[in-house]
Amino acid sequence: MIAIDALCYQSRLRNIHPGEKMLYTVVTLSICIISRSILGALFVLGSNYILTVVIGRIGGARYLKMMMAPVVFLLLSTAALLVNVSRQPLDGYAITLGSFYLTGSKESLFLAVQLIVTSLASVSCLYFLSLSTPMTDMIYILEKIYCPRLLTELMLLIYRFIFLLIEIASAIYISQNSRLGYRNLKRGISSFGQMGSALFIQSLKKSRHIYAAMEARGYHGEIRVLYEEKSIRLKEVGAIIIYESILILIAKGGI
Repeated sequence: MIAIDALCYQSRLRNIHPGEKMLYTVVTLSICIISRSILGALFVLGSNYILTVVIGRIGGARYLKMMMAPVVFLLLSTAALLVNVSRQPLDGYAITLGSFYLTGSKESLFLAVQLIVTSLASVSCLYFLSLSTPMTDMIYILEKIYCPRLLTELMLLIYRFIFLLIEIASAIYISQNSRLGYRNLKRGISSFGQMGSALFIQSLKKSRHIYAAMEARGYHGEIRVLYEEKSIRLKEVGAIIIYESILILIAKGGI
């Protein structure tokens, strides 16, 4: 299993009703995106860290490492807002480069910070759900709210194929690396291209084998998963309502 899938089974929040966790995730994510409040986003980031790391007992170092991937992506994507090359200095900051300035305005800096913090808060909501709720529980809730069965089955199959592709790609990479396939840039590009083509062929073969195995086990167009019944606790629902009310107040009254 990949790390996220393994960690969600280890989480102490694993046995909470998935409907409660999905409700919290969807409502909190919606408030973050609609309000775009920096204080609200920081509040959500702190709350999700406490829920996932402190209560769920997911390692803090591992959680922060997972959060670094979106941080790098967001810094690169907001570079156009943060940095401008101009002959005239703007009111945010200005660094002299000969006859030009490496500069930015206060408005663009604020928009960049707002975008980064809001996006990180949204990602933390999805991490909370992913690190506490197995895929089978999510499928169960989606079926309960009458999500099309075709969509849920595609989600389940795609989720399964993620593991297969990672396993195949890892085996190919180890094989190539042991033969010095990545000893320099030119050789590495060639090896990466060969791995892509081999991965495509192997994935097609694996898909046929999986479909044959499903038919051998009585597959007739419907995938059924086992689900452990869990009860909804009113105190947890009440805590979610109180939390979302506080978040709305912070988002309205904050920056």
